[in-house]
Amino acid sequence: MDILEIILALMRLVMFSLAMGLTLISFQSYRQQQTTRLEYAFIGFAFISMGTGVMTLNSQFEVISTLMSIAQAVPFIVGFSMLYVSLYR
Repeated sequence: MDILEIILALMRLVMFSLAMGLTLISFQSYRQQQTTRLEYAFIGFAFISMGTGVMTLNSQFEVISTLMSIAQAVPFIVGFSMLYVSLYR
C-alpha cells in the first residue's frame, strides 16, 4: 500500500467520523425538540453518513462496478434531499 493510499484512507475515515458526529448532534437536537424540521435534518445527516460509509468501503476494493457507483450515490442524493426539505418545511 502506497503512502498516498494510506493518507486517502485516513481522510475518508475522518470524513466518516465527522458525518457520524453531525448525525449524533442532529439526533440529540431532535430528541430535545421534536420538530419536523429537525427530524428531516437528522434523517438527511444519517443518509449522508451512510453514503460516506459506503464510499469508504467501496474505496477498499480495486474494481468498482457501475452498480456500486450507483449504490454509492443514492444515499447522498437522499440525504441532501432530506436536508433541503428540512430547510423549506
